[in-house]
This record gives sequence, C-alpha cells and structure tokens, in this order.
Amino acid sequence: MSKRNSQQAKTAARERLRAERERQARRDKTRRQAIVAGSIVAVLAIAGGAGYLVMQSLKPSHWEAAKEKAMVAPKNTTGKNNTTVTLGQDSAKKTIIAYEDPRCPVCATFEQAVGPTIEKDLKDGKYKLQYVGATFLDVNLPGEGSRNALSALGAALNVSKDAFASYKEALYSAKYHPEETDDKFKDDAYLIEIADTVSELKNNKTFEKDVKDGTFDRWAIEMAKNFDNNTYDIQGTPSFVSDGKKITGPDGKNAPMTAADWNTAVDKALKG
Repeated sequence: MSKRNSQQAKTAARERLRAERERQARRDKTRRQAIVAGSIVAVLAIAGGAGYLVMQSLKPSHWEAAKEKAMVAPKNTTGKNNTTVTLGQDSAKKTIIAYEDPRCPVCATFEQAVGPTIEKDLKDGKYKLQYVGATFLDVNLPGEGSRNALSALGAALNVSKDAFASYKEALYSAKYHPEETDDKFKDDAYLIEIADTVSELKNNKTFEKDVKDGTFDRWAIEMAKNFDNNTYDIQGTPSFVSDGKKITGPDGKNAPMTAADWNTAVDKALKG
C-alpha cells in the first residue's frame, strides 16, 4: 500500500469516526430530550392526579350534599318538615313516642319480642305510636346505614302507613337485621331485597326508584333531628315517652324488653 493511499485511508477512517461521534451525539441528545419530556409528563400526571384527589376530597359527601337538597317529604306525614309519623287509630287518646335507630341491635331485639304486642295495641286503639327515626349510630360506628334505611322507610311510608310498619318489622327481623358493626343497610340493593318480603313493596318500581335516587334522604336527615333535639333526655334507642315521661322496664332506666314488661309499663304510663 502506498503512503498516499495510507493517508487517504486514515483520513477516511477519521471522517467515519467523526460522523459516528456526531450520530451518537444526536442519539444521546434525542434520548435526553425524551427522558426530560417523559419526566415532565409524569410530573404533570402526578400533579393532575393529586389535583383530582384534592378536588375529590373537597367535594361534599353524599349526605353532606343531601342537606342542601330540596326537601321531599313522604305522604302520610305531618308536623314540622313533615317529620311526624303517627301509626294507629285516630280515635286513640294517648300517644307514645318511639325512638329507634335502624342499625340498633337492641331495637331489633325489642321489635322481635314486643313488636307483635304493639301491633295489636294499635289495632285495638289502645294508643297511637309516633315514630322518630334516629341515625346516631352512623356517627358512632361510623357508616351511613341508619340514614339510608331511614330514607328507605320514608319511601315505604310514601306508599302507605301499613307498608311502612311492615317494612320496619322486616328491617328489624332476625333474618335481615345485620350486626351493629356491619353497615349493610347502606346498600340500596339489600334494602330493596328486604322490601320484596312486603306485599305492598314487592316489585314496586316507584319505591325502588325512590330508594336508589335517595328521594327522601333530606327528609331522613330532618327526621333524625327530632331525636338529636329531643327534650326528654333521650340519648339511646329504643326509648319511649308518654305524656312527657319515659316508659321503662323493671330496672327503671331502659325500655321494657318483653311483652309482659311492656304491658305493665304501658298500662301504668297510660293511667298517668
């Protein structure tokens, strides 16, 4: 090989090396730009996600929003905000106020034991019963089943008083009433499943729509205030009041939990 050819070869090699270095530099620059762009996108995505989470956290909860909804009251109600629910014969002279929380296990025990006696008393016109729904267990446990079940009771009341009474009985039944810590009543489908055991509510599309739409959510909130703001020092459920005085069992503190104790306590209260 001649010196000239050798020099030309070296020059060509240096040119190829230079070109390769330039190509590699361009590839490195492109890769750095891609990494930077990807990082920016990731940061923006994280920021956007965080912003979405922040916005979601600032939105009021379903029940907070329900406080601002227009008031829709069920039929068969009277009183302030239509939150007075009275069962029994209009001719009955005495009224017993009953405070119950749908999630309350003691209320379920009471209804299973004493409910049939109360049903008979109402038919006989022995007294009227004014129902007051409480929802304090949603705060204490916490959850939303008390409010949701109370709203569903409003949907049943909108059908009829008999549907309301039968639905309340079903909610408190041994078969359907959940454990206190199981917020099962928050599930609309479960409330509708229970309603299907009540003749007037079975496959009742209006009732089902009211439950799913939360038609009476605001009403349930207003109803619960009757418990929260009661003037009889009622702090738990079940509790009963007649002529401004609590109806209690043998211990003098808590509600009567048997039919016999109920009859004794109520007979005494009605005479007073």
